[in-house]
Amino acid sequence: MRDLLDGPDLPEMLPARADLLLRSAARRHGDRPALVLGTRTVTYASLDAAVDRCAAVLRDRFGAGGAVIAIGADLHPDVVIAYHGALRSGNTALLVVPLLREQQLQYVLEASGARAALFGAGLHGRLHRIRHGLPALDLVAVLGEDAGEAGPVVPRLAGLLDAAAPGVVPEHPADPQDPAALHFTSGTTGMPKAVVLSHRNVTVNAVQTARAHGLEAGSVTLVHFPSYHPMHMNSALAAGATQVLVPETDPVHAMERARACRAGHIYSLPARLAQLAAHPRLPGLSLPDARMIASGGSALPPAVAEALSRHFGVPVVQGYGLAEASPLTHFDRPGEHRTGSVGRPVEGTEHRVVSLEDGTVLPTGRTGEIQVRGAQVMRGYLDPAHGPAVDADGWLATGDVGRIDEGDRLRLTDRIKDVFKCDNWLVGPSEIEALLAEDPAVADSVVLDRPDPVSGAVAYALLVLTDPASRGDAEEALTRLNARLPYYKQVRSHEVVERIPRTPNGKIPRRELRASFHAQLDGGSPMVILINEFILTAAPEEFEKVFEASSVYMREQPGFVDHTLVRSMTNPNTYINIARWQDAAAHIQVVQSEGFQDHIRQLAGVARATPQLHTVVSHVEH
Repeated sequence: MRDLLDGPDLPEMLPARADLLLRSAARRHGDRPALVLGTRTVTYASLDAAVDRCAAVLRDRFGAGGAVIAIGADLHPDVVIAYHGALRSGNTALLVVPLLREQQLQYVLEASGARAALFGAGLHGRLHRIRHGLPALDLVAVLGEDAGEAGPVVPRLAGLLDAAAPGVVPEHPADPQDPAALHFTSGTTGMPKAVVLSHRNVTVNAVQTARAHGLEAGSVTLVHFPSYHPMHMNSALAAGATQVLVPETDPVHAMERARACRAGHIYSLPARLAQLAAHPRLPGLSLPDARMIASGGSALPPAVAEALSRHFGVPVVQGYGLAEASPLTHFDRPGEHRTGSVGRPVEGTEHRVVSLEDGTVLPTGRTGEIQVRGAQVMRGYLDPAHGPAVDADGWLATGDVGRIDEGDRLRLTDRIKDVFKCDNWLVGPSEIEALLAEDPAVADSVVLDRPDPVSGAVAYALLVLTDPASRGDAEEALTRLNARLPYYKQVRSHEVVERIPRTPNGKIPRRELRASFHAQLDGGSPMVILINEFILTAAPEEFEKVFEASSVYMREQPGFVDHTLVRSMTNPNTYINIARWQDAAAHIQVVQSEGFQDHIRQLAGVARATPQLHTVVSHVEH
């Protein structure tokens, strides 16, 4: 059988279904290790057989009609079995981030229409508290070795597979354009959207990624993430590579494991790589077999990449992609990386930059919105109300801003909603924040646009100092910063703060902070107003009792102003709550607290909440 990584004719040589990537690898490399977790090794042949059994279980329960199978757990072979079992059964796989809280989890399962939830024990514990509000779920099972919070009455996936009849699941006809998987966007600019990926999207991007990363049969990859991403899973399967799974958070342990297993490709997160770069044990670590360290999830500070690259003698790189493109669109092969770039388009992918004003295509070196086109671009969004995002010629508008350099490499600037203009020059806050991160006096920062009557807007910085007592350090840091920037990017004013609020995945809630800041400049209140709708799943008096307990807690929190709970006159099972907070930072800090999450869990037991809606309002009198 021809190797999927050979030859240039990428689209023509791929299987019709994404699960056949694994089938092909099992036929070519049956005895080779596919997955390694601790002392457990799963060969390609045994993995393929387990996927057959999983497909048989799902086919028996749901047929082959495209039912959504939600899968969420820490790094574990069961995730691969469940994902490809869903595909092989003729249904649709949805990977769920296992860190989701109850309200987020309920939104994802409702929006996707999930019929099954195959979750690790921790995520299952959260599912249990909202299960009554998800009547569409027909099957729930636990992944992994430890049933934990799930309890003895919930079946484990391993038990379901053991009970399944042996043999290959009957093949079903599949068009490469049929839906294969759903993937939710990160939701940084609004509510997460469900992206529909076809079998062709998944298979194309698996091979694109494997070729871009230089994977081949016999390669060893080390995955140091909290949970699986299908990009790493499927590219390794397409290549016939071995995936060594390291769910432990300690980056030193991960590097020691990488050395012991002779990993050539190491995948980790920016926060873990930053921790590694500052670790006192770094000088004693080495990776003699490594070809590259790849970072994903959010921006990797250049200083961290350079420090680790110097120490280990391998490129520390970051590509670019998005859920709507399956996800990878840009990456430089090991040895070809350039600092500050996310790479060239992967095989079979086109890119261009268009004007933010009129959409005209811009020449090399000009900054505008990034658009991409290729066989990995999604079928569309599950909810048509979210818009097409892809034009009639197949170009996907990414919502990101950047430029293409002379070497055809992409250099990112920011999100469209975050950039601003100073004297008609585009300014990206993230670029300035990256330079501030290199200054030893600055522990954290966020850059916002401050309206200016002459220039339109100028850069304004919120700074967290390494030494909070040395306020003069801020002026000196900004002097050093501005000496490195053209005039239109220079920070004109600043404020020293104790902390920068961040979301649970480490991102800055820039929209809320920006609106709050602008509201203050307008002379109004930077007030955050939240509107929640609750659909009762218990008696009204039971809901009101639980809600009152939650309200008592909220009234004690710093920054809380007041709230109003009203009951619908037309539907007595619907309540609306309107709450006000002094500013975005106060609201963000409280909702991330464990006490708040405890109350959310209790409310989930008596009502189903719509996704959280909030905005920042100017000119509100207290």
